[in-house]
Amino acid sequence: MSGKHEERPEKPSESDGTAHLFKALGKIIKVLRTNAGLSQAQLASITHCSEDLISAIERGVRTPQPDFLLLADSALGGTGVLTAAVEDTEQALSRARTRHPDWFRSFAAAEAEALAVHYFAPQAVTGILQTHGYAEAVFRHRRPLYDEQTIEKRLADRLARQVIFEKQPAPTMSFVIEEAALRRPLGGRDAFREQLQRIITVARLRNVHLQVMPLECEEHPALEGEFILLTLRRKREVAYIESYGYARLITDPEEVRMYSERYGIMRAQALRPRESLEHLEKLLGEL
Repeated sequence: MSGKHEERPEKPSESDGTAHLFKALGKIIKVLRTNAGLSQAQLASITHCSEDLISAIERGVRTPQPDFLLLADSALGGTGVLTAAVEDTEQALSRARTRHPDWFRSFAAAEAEALAVHYFAPQAVTGILQTHGYAEAVFRHRRPLYDEQTIEKRLADRLARQVIFEKQPAPTMSFVIEEAALRRPLGGRDAFREQLQRIITVARLRNVHLQVMPLECEEHPALEGEFILLTLRRKREVAYIESYGYARLITDPEEVRMYSERYGIMRAQALRPRESLEHLEKLLGEL
């Protein structure tokens, strides 16, 4: 399977109008929260989610789930406004789950059900970790140029993938990020500072192991490009690769084994998670 990759289930969509619904809903939530005198952190605690998720929902780049709307409605005064939006939200989510092209549907389904996901990022911070400012720089400066509507859609799609960090039970996740990618300040100093802070936040999650591949490493088993390994139910492993608009979900056991072997070697060569976190904090302090 091949094609261009940025879509996944449960995200705002420009084509069917759900992005406008979720942007409007996000603005309503922000107004209700402000009127109730609650901070984003306080609302996050009440609704059992992260402060980052509240921020993303209010900006319209993450999809509020029906359960969240019910809890938020009660927390923000019980006006019934958010409860009334549950049905429309469920319908929008249902449309989103069925509109993906065949080439991407397999990967989206695999990522959604994965027990473990492992990401290797050689050139830039991998998409699942990207902040709004960093991702916007990635899309805005690619060639050929995207128009503004496409940039907005791709941003919403990319940020929506981060719902995986809210999944319960949490999947096992690991990252190997090249130090070169962490020294390329895409989006400028402020955007890159926010990006490093986001990586550090994710690195501290209990279900995440994040490692930095140092520049001085003299050997490297995977210079061809980015890839993702996913462990599915029944312990079946698959791999996903993407380069210059070419995407492929690999299910052949022998080919998947080669990617798994490369990833294992890189994890052995990279800084350990604690060392990686210290390295990230040092880079942040240099900005």
